Amino acid sequence: MNILFAIATGIMFGLGVYQLLRRDLIKASFGFYILFTAINLFLLAAGAFEGTVPAYVDAQNEVISGGTPSDPLVQALILTAIVISFGTYALLLSFIVLASRRFKTVDSDEIDDLIG
Repeated sequence: MNILFAIATGIMFGLGVYQLLRRDLIKASFGFYILFTAINLFLLAAGAFEGTVPAYVDAQNEVISGGTPSDPLVQALILTAIVISFGTYALLLSFIVLASRRFKTVDSDEIDDLIG
């Protein structure tokens, strides 16, 4: 399962960077979204370990079950990363809408007023 996670995360990173380097701003925004998802998968893969008990249990329940609890920090980091990536993606899309209305194109080469 770890190999599958690593391959999927690597492919998503590569695809996200490839889409970021495109000239079309909408395709570049898709690249940002794919890259954000790959980062969330990386956080999940880096912080997961074999916990047999859910993260939020009391000490007595842990003693009864005899297992090690999962790490709750990973869940909090991924939730925070999802919220931040959603806000960043919404801001990026609003910038693309503004640029397309002002310059009448989504091609980054044709937007020449951004230079200098």
